[in-house]
Amino acid sequence: MAFPPSSPLSTAPCSQPATHLAPGLQLPHQTPRLSLLPFSRTLALPLRLRIPRPILPALPNALSSAGDGGSGNNGGGGDGEGGDAGDGDAPEDNRREALFVLAQLGRKLESLPSDLAAAVEGGRVTGEIVRRFNELEGSALLRWLLQFRGFRERLLADDLFLAKLAMECGVGIIAKTAAEYEKRRENFVKEIDIVIADVVMAIVADFMLVYLPAPTVSLQPPLARNAGAIANFFHNCPDNAFQIALAGRSYSLLQRLGAIMRNGAKLFAVGTSASLIGTGVTNALIKARKAADKNLDDEVEDIPVVSTSVAYGVYMAVSSNLRYQVLAGVIEQRMLEPLLHNHKLLLSAMCFAVRTGNTFLGSLLWVDYARLVGVQKTQEES
Repeated sequence: MAFPPSSPLSTAPCSQPATHLAPGLQLPHQTPRLSLLPFSRTLALPLRLRIPRPILPALPNALSSAGDGGSGNNGGGGDGEGGDAGDGDAPEDNRREALFVLAQLGRKLESLPSDLAAAVEGGRVTGEIVRRFNELEGSALLRWLLQFRGFRERLLADDLFLAKLAMECGVGIIAKTAAEYEKRRENFVKEIDIVIADVVMAIVADFMLVYLPAPTVSLQPPLARNAGAIANFFHNCPDNAFQIALAGRSYSLLQRLGAIMRNGAKLFAVGTSASLIGTGVTNALIKARKAADKNLDDEVEDIPVVSTSVAYGVYMAVSSNLRYQVLAGVIEQRMLEPLLHNHKLLLSAMCFAVRTGNTFLGSLLWVDYARLVGVQKTQEES
């Protein structure tokens, strides 16, 4: 007895007569389950299983430097020809990196200040900046200062900014007090109110001399489209002419010169205003003392308010501006910080020594300048 093929996919014709069967033997009629296929069963079916590759976040590379030739706290940057020039993919890389760091820290974008969150979304800050912000929030004092954008921009660029500010003001107080004592000697205590007025003026000037030229991480929102060309130009200038740019951003030579001009204008206004207030208060106290003690008429002279104030404003806009720009952007950020990045105590000591020397140099230059323009008299003239 013979049986039909076991596979219903057989390609043998169904109508072939079964001549080899015994006479009188009939098989039950079976309807084929599948129709004949239009192709040979030996032909490979064109079926492929495609599994998409998962997209993994980029690893942090915030300290990678670009063409600016430095590797400081802020990452690299170049001196290209545009304020927002650089690698076209850098903003997106920065954004993915910053979001990756946020995920590592278990924080959401909404937990950041609005300007920092906008900078993350725009790819203007790296993951290292986000990580530093999270570390700075661990201190109660720094967390309070981070509420103010000016301090936030400077602390994110330099975690020793507050220490440098304290150094400068402390050295200024000591130097100014010593100079006042050297000038007044036995009358130091009697004229303590004048001394305090002069020291307060010096503290205000020292604070602004550290604050304005300090390198920053720019978190300013973009200007309106109808802003003028001059406003756009100075908006894209760095706060320090020599600071290292963040990855994906560069500053042209013209923009760095613009930083000197902009800070010079600010320091002129600060110096002139502080001197007007200081000399005005000093003259008012001197007149009050003369009214109470007639013997002081020949011993104490009034200070020329306007000429002294303008001269001091010009001095801060030129000499102090350039010295503090070089100090913060070149000596500290480009030389000391890369060399002593892992030795914070030694770095602080070196910054203290350099800033003390700069303050002493500034005092000598001011005396020579004041005598040159005639707002102070030499010993022979007096």
